[in-house]
Amino acid sequence: MTDALTARQTQILKSIIDEYIETAQAVGSEALDKKYNLGVSPATIRNEMVLLTKMGYLRQLHTSAGRVPSPKAMKFYINQLMEERQMSLADEVKAKEEVWDVRKDLDRLLDEATHALAERTQNLAVGVLEDEDKVWHAGYANVFSNPEFTDLSVCSSLFSLLEEEGRIMDLFFGRDEEPASAIEVLFGEELGWPNLNPIGVVATHFNIHGKHGALGVIGPARLSYPRVIPILRYFGNLMQEIANG
Repeated sequence: MTDALTARQTQILKSIIDEYIETAQAVGSEALDKKYNLGVSPATIRNEMVLLTKMGYLRQLHTSAGRVPSPKAMKFYINQLMEERQMSLADEVKAKEEVWDVRKDLDRLLDEATHALAERTQNLAVGVLEDEDKVWHAGYANVFSNPEFTDLSVCSSLFSLLEEEGRIMDLFFGRDEEPASAIEVLFGEELGWPNLNPIGVVATHFNIHGKHGALGVIGPARLSYPRVIPILRYFGNLMQEIANG
């Protein structure tokens, strides 16, 4: 349970996740001790990392390697620990200008929105409308800047997913429960789809011109959530503003 973490464990876990998001490497106690002012010895950090692993927040991929955070840890981080990096007012204005002129044409609107979203998040952006046999996407090249996607089987599975409208609709609209908040975070590991364990998806939903729509950002499970989530929330709100006239 998340409330079972001590303040020290929480601080160590946050440092591990921040480091993992930045480096894409398993994180060891020595690296944490050198870079983060945790106020405890490397031995104490190691002991806490063992406990965090037993609690399901961390994983040890190899016997001698450091740890990586699990989806459970990432969700705890997103919900309680991360400090969002808001878009600047200038960038918000620029983003609005990019889509405003095509607001009455849904096809062009989603095309412009996904391109603007991909450019700002430096990830793959996707737009969908429920009951429409089309997926808008942009930012394919961004995928290759992440070491997780040097595995060709992962790339192949991800690109195949984007070509299968049914699976994309299932991803954004197929779960029984309504999203608990304006932003939803999903992990490939939880979806149970082959070769998609390393991916993370951030989605926002909106209603526009009588249709239920969604915008999403797809990247590695260690997406820069502090940066990506505020950007996606802004675009979701922008789509709703356009819908409301």
